Amino acid sequence: MFNKIIKLIIAAGIIAYAVYQFTEGNIGNGISLILLAGVFIFLYFKNEFILLSFLKLRKQDFDGAKKWLDKIKNPETALVKKQQGYYSYLHGIMTMQDNMNESEKHFKKAVTLGLSMKHDLAMAKLNLAGIAFSKRRKREAQQLLTEAQKLDKHGMLADQIKMMKQNMKQAVGPNQHFGAGGSLRSQKRKSR
Repeated sequence: MFNKIIKLIIAAGIIAYAVYQFTEGNIGNGISLILLAGVFIFLYFKNEFILLSFLKLRKQDFDGAKKWLDKIKNPETALVKKQQGYYSYLHGIMTMQDNMNESEKHFKKAVTLGLSMKHDLAMAKLNLAGIAFSKRRKREAQQLLTEAQKLDKHGMLADQIKMMKQNMKQAVGPNQHFGAGGSLRSQKRKSR
């Protein structure tokens, strides 16, 4: 994996050659070279390995997605800031089942770096809320859940948010024992 600046240098070189082609009267060559430079500029902002990882995740192929992500050796030099966020986001999704501490670290980094789509940010915060809730940090989980709900403008995560709220209510509720209420001593007195 090479540095992200190389993509811009290649695009600039192609555009310069396209301008030369325009001055020589080869309009078709110039237009096709501009389109080719556009591909390199697109890949500067949307990394090809992250795109391929998302495609593998859509097919539920976690091993394939991990294989594509592992091709990015140094994300700080190879990716722009938002793409570094998606890199951490994808790692968080893939480690969610195996290692919650690692997953939490990746999701927090993704939220810090930023994600370009609001529903991805909502999903990251929803996952962080689930992790916080499982670690018995209920206040933090509730705060993250409300942030996720605000970010989910189109209601794509409405069912998951509703389910999480129900789980939190059930866990927060009092421990109810079936049968007569009160202490064990008062129950013995009533039975006499």
